[in-house]
Amino acid sequence: MPEGSLPKPSAELKALLNQSAGLHKHLCPRQVLGVRMGLFAGRLLGLSLPQTERKRLFVFMETDGCAADGVSVSTGCWVGHRTLRIIHFGKVAATFVDRQNGAAFRLSPHPQSRQAAVEMLPGLTGWEAMLSAYQTLPDDRLLVAQRVAFQGDLEAMISRPSARAICDSCGEEVLNDLQVERQGMTLCRSCAGEAYYRPLEDD
Repeated sequence: MPEGSLPKPSAELKALLNQSAGLHKHLCPRQVLGVRMGLFAGRLLGLSLPQTERKRLFVFMETDGCAADGVSVSTGCWVGHRTLRIIHFGKVAATFVDRQNGAAFRLSPHPQSRQAAVEMLPGLTGWEAMLSAYQTLPDDRLLVAQRVAFQGDLEAMISRPSARAICDSCGEEVLNDLQVERQGMTLCRSCAGEAYYRPLEDD
């Protein structure tokens, strides 16, 4: 299909892509995927996005980087707002949860989306074809949507921003009810044996 015959991206999509590109000083296919995932999730859940003041939507993002920023721009869910959490699975995928009614959808790229982009724009490189075609491919050719149920207590996991505890071992403050209780002691996860780092002795 000649590039000139591609449908035009909507004004809403173009504005969100410009916002995402401003965070990176360029636009890439994964940013487009992230933005499209957020917009599609809004339609599936019947939510007006990006959300501004109300924190009704919560997102579990399965990778960091460009796709995550695209999702944040289109949904208004950010790590800093405590409405997006990175779950490192190494996948350009995300689960969108409506906190009001528990409805949730997991969105991921369609397995044939890259091939579809190249077939639409055979005169471009794979990266260029994806960047352009991902903006206009129909939702069902670009993305796979699966209705899912969140495992666990979402509200308990999100906790309260005012929740604070002091670790009985290291004395550091622990936020958001993420302390653990062991043998009558209040501990941070590091002191409870879940540390991701190892202290080194001073020279």
